[in-house]
Amino acid sequence: MFNTMTLTKIVGGICGTLLIFLFANWGADAIYHSGGGGHGEHAQAYVIATGDDEPAEEEVVVEVSFAELLASADVAKGEKVFNKCKACHKVDGSNGTGPHLDGVVDRDIASVGDFGYSDVLAGMEGAWTPEHLDEFLASPKNYAPGTKMSFAGLSKPQDRANLVAYLQTLN
Repeated sequence: MFNTMTLTKIVGGICGTLLIFLFANWGADAIYHSGGGGHGEHAQAYVIATGDDEPAEEEVVVEVSFAELLASADVAKGEKVFNKCKACHKVDGSNGTGPHLDGVVDRDIASVGDFGYSDVLAGMEGAWTPEHLDEFLASPKNYAPGTKMSFAGLSKPQDRANLVAYLQTLN
C-alpha cells in the first residue's frame, strides 16, 4: 500500500499548493486592496472622487423649439446631412428606392403618384410640414410604425433642422 514517505509527499504537496494560493491572495490584496481610506496598513495612496459623497447637480437642459432651430438652420450643413438620404432618395423629380424629395416640404403625405408607399404612410392624412418632417426624421419607425423606410433616424435636432432647411430650398 502506501508507505509513510509517499503519504508525506502527498500531504506536503497539498500543503505547498495551499501555501502558494495563500501567498498569492496576500500579494493580490496588498496590491489591489480597495478597502476604507483609514490610516492603517491598508490606507489608499490617493482618493478617486466618484461623486457619491455630494448630491449631483442637475444639468439645466434648455429645450429649444424646432421652429427656433429651423430659423437658425444652415442650408449648406443640411445639404451635407442629405448625403445620408441620397442612397434612397433623389431630388430631380424621379424616384429611387424612396420617393423624390424635391418639393417635399408642405407636400401632402404619400402624394407622389408613381411611388408605392407603405400602407401606414398611404393612410396618413396631412402634409409634410417642417414639424412633421422633424418627428419623422427623428425616428421613422416610431412616427409611422410599419413604414418600409429602414433608416434609423437623425438623433441630433440641429441636423434635422438643417436638413429640413435644405429640403425647403428644393421646390
